[in-house]
Amino acid sequence: MSTPRNPRQEVQALQDTIYVVGGKWRLPIINSLCNGNKRFRDIERSIPGITTRMLSRELKEMEANQLIKRTVTPDTPVLVEYTPTDYCHSFGSIILEMIRWGKAHSEHLKKAAD
Repeated sequence: MSTPRNPRQEVQALQDTIYVVGGKWRLPIINSLCNGNKRFRDIERSIPGITTRMLSRELKEMEANQLIKRTVTPDTPVLVEYTPTDYCHSFGSIILEMIRWGKAHSEHLKKAAD
């Protein structure tokens, strides 16, 4: 017999997830990092429309939520790199499914408009 569902717990889990990865910029940042961008400017260039201030704020929040790791190499000039954590990678299959769904949704809307 399966465990009965707890709607209150499910809503809380969804709210927690949305809090950590929600918003306009977090998923594009995760996608950029997972596509190999590690330096601030590379991440910024890969996401159309994001401002320097917003990217900085989001990266700090994502580091606090253990989605990314910030590494500072004290060379001259100082090198700062951001990498997704294993915890972040655990969300990868969900992001890929969201991308697939988004593409299918666009096609659905195009067909409905015809």
